[in-house]
Amino acid sequence: MVGVRDVVGRVGPTLLRLVAAGGDGAVGDVVIADGGVVAAGDLVLGVGVGAAGAVGLVGECGRRGAAAVLVKPPLAEDPAVLAEAERAAVAVVEVRADTSWAQLVWLLRSVLDAAADESEPADPFGDLFGLADAAAAVVDAPVTIEDANSRVLAYSARQDGTDPARVSTIMGRRVPHDVLARFRSHGVFRELVKGRTVVFVPAQPDGTLPRLVVPIRMGGELLGSMWAVVSGPVPDERAAAFADTAPVVALHLLRRRAREDGARGRSADLVRAALLGEGSGRLAAAELDLGPGPHRVVAIDAHDEGGRLALAARLGAGIGKRTAMGELHGVLYAIVPDEGWPALRSALGDPAGPQAAAGTAVGAGDLARGRAEADEALALLRAGLVGGRVAAHDDVWVVLVLHRAATAIAGAVAGIGPLARLDGSDDWYRDTLHEWLRHPGDPRAAAAALRIHPNTLRYRMSRVSALLAVDLTDPDTRVALLCQLVAERWH
Repeated sequence: MVGVRDVVGRVGPTLLRLVAAGGDGAVGDVVIADGGVVAAGDLVLGVGVGAAGAVGLVGECGRRGAAAVLVKPPLAEDPAVLAEAERAAVAVVEVRADTSWAQLVWLLRSVLDAAADESEPADPFGDLFGLADAAAAVVDAPVTIEDANSRVLAYSARQDGTDPARVSTIMGRRVPHDVLARFRSHGVFRELVKGRTVVFVPAQPDGTLPRLVVPIRMGGELLGSMWAVVSGPVPDERAAAFADTAPVVALHLLRRRAREDGARGRSADLVRAALLGEGSGRLAAAELDLGPGPHRVVAIDAHDEGGRLALAARLGAGIGKRTAMGELHGVLYAIVPDEGWPALRSALGDPAGPQAAAGTAVGAGDLARGRAEADEALALLRAGLVGGRVAAHDDVWVVLVLHRAATAIAGAVAGIGPLARLDGSDDWYRDTLHEWLRHPGDPRAAAAALRIHPNTLRYRMSRVSALLAVDLTDPDTRVALLCQLVAERWH
């Protein structure tokens, strides 16, 4: 059995929000307050309940041991309702204002059924394919059901009479980028976002046949769309019938998402435990189905929660099932087989994308070390000590050595010796000495690093030598000065 918090989490914030936790006892069934018999563990839907009735309903549900009362705004935030909920130890859940009660009942019972029967298949694609066939029969045209990212979730029969764009879409399980670009140029997605119930897309000069597109919505959120390949304009009656199938598809998509969210939550917990070194890393790897062989832990610096969720969905779809993801302290982590790291690195290569860094390849029992290495390399990226957007710990070892050495000796070597005599001088004093020491016997290379003429370098070094008043031909003196300068620059 699941609790109220679990049910709200599985349905998701699109439709439900837990306002008062109550006792969070086990949930048994879903009933409607108007005429329903309330029993212990019930989720009670306050259909048509007003402000005064809501307080009485909460009290009655407390006396009968109900798990939660579900009401629409503004009742969920009403002080009198919340005070009664606290007294009666009943949870209060806010239902989004434009949510259909009938659809919510269906969805909640689906979540409870899935929780009660753990052997139920987690993949509802069979139902979606049946719905695609049903929608195709209504519109008399082959149909695809796609999510909000234009990935194909299901498709109907009769696809053999479509066009190359549809064939490529089904073969790749995703609408090709060039096809998406054409539809965007015609404003299709803009119309879907605006709330149009049906969008007709005329035939394209490249041979792409007309489309009839219906958005799939729930609670104001665009969950996806249905695309029918038609021969031409569709009569209004048939188009309306096609649009009427969308709410049923929306319920299936929400049920699918609730199940996937539950699985992702369990996976994220395992990933966090493995990255923190808690429990058995090998057991976590087995439960996550990571497969044999070494793995890389990749830290991705996605700054906002929405960005992390979108990135996780995109990467999870693009780099294969043997990739586990989780979040720690605002950083998204991916555990990927070593041979899959090049593909992930390529997927993260967008110049405008987030910074990301990978640890070295480690065994399943050493994922915490892989995370520490990924964090260290990511810190170098954040500090600008490594160029680009993506780095691997084993590729930036030179920078790591210098940074670790500088961190270790900075306090011990600062403020001693003649280097302090350059304090208060222009920055070019230290820069010139640093490059001269880095390029021993090669003033042209040192000058090139400073972007100055070699004669300018020689002049500046004469000034530096006069201020330091030490023997710069002595090897130990040069090493000591270079250590101090490296510590200053890399710490």
